[in-house]
Amino acid sequence: MKTNDKLIIRALNGETLPTPPVWMMRQAGRYLPEYKATRGVAGDFLSLCYNPELATEVTQQPIRRYGFDAAILFADILLIPQALGAKLWFVTGEGPRLSTITSQADFDALGPVDNIDAVLSPIYETVGKLSRELPSETTLIGFAGAPWTVATYMIAGRGTPDQGPALALIENEPAVFDALMEKITDATIHYMSRQIEAGAEVVKIFDSWAGSLKGDLFDRYSTAPAKRITAELRARHPDVKIIGFPRGATNEGYMNYARETGVDCVAIDSSVDTQWAADNLQKITCVQGNLDQTLLVSGGEKLTSETKRIVKTLSNGPHIFNLGHGITPDADPENVTRMISAVRDE
Repeated sequence: MKTNDKLIIRALNGETLPTPPVWMMRQAGRYLPEYKATRGVAGDFLSLCYNPELATEVTQQPIRRYGFDAAILFADILLIPQALGAKLWFVTGEGPRLSTITSQADFDALGPVDNIDAVLSPIYETVGKLSRELPSETTLIGFAGAPWTVATYMIAGRGTPDQGPALALIENEPAVFDALMEKITDATIHYMSRQIEAGAEVVKIFDSWAGSLKGDLFDRYSTAPAKRITAELRARHPDVKIIGFPRGATNEGYMNYARETGVDCVAIDSSVDTQWAADNLQKITCVQGNLDQTLLVSGGEKLTSETKRIVKTLSNGPHIFNLGHGITPDADPENVTRMISAVRDE
């Protein structure tokens, strides 16, 4: 199937479809028993990310099980910091840990963007394998973390509830912070460009912590980098489709992000009123979202009714059905089947 005939590409081109295409953030992951088995073979999370054979396998597992309209590359947003020279490891049950960037000396110790392929080449190999092996109707999505979100981890060395360390660095060492953001942005453009060259048809910018940026800071550190990334990728790859996800943004922030960045689609989190999105955001861009991911744990009739409500509310414009955030490890795989049946009215 030609790329432009695929359902997700049609939605990203602004087409209103009778049934929205569907995929899920973190659709390859710990809620699936087959994923757990493959991760056991890999030994640890990072080994799985950097093993093209196994990363291809876990990316395809939810496609085989559910028939999603897209597969998203299995990787992690913190591979870029590692490729730049930061130390990265994962603590079981707690998440990622990184060496920290809190001074000019820390920043100066990072390597050049030109060298990141030495670490990231297995990721491009995975993308290439997927582009050859996925079903012809399945869209391949690549991704990267947005510069702000990646920077918060590099500065704090871990996830934090309010991104306080990164906000403090903006206040106390603005030159260091701005230099770090520029380096991450340059690396992100290169990394995503290489994914596109390897076969990704769509790329997504995950700004998971955008909501911690208020007022002008949101414009400067979420919207502006996404605008630059989008422009640079389009200059290199005119046909690529780009999704942006400034999670936690205000309604005004989402609207401004859509207008300013030029992305083909804005993903919305579960806090966004779907009717507001239909009346406002969907008038200027494709909307992706926004089922509450906790419903895939609880299931039941509420899962079905909420899924159908979102589909109906966003049925008058371009829409890609997805969650408001990633599926959680305690989700029931059978609830995913129920959700997809509700989307497709099966």
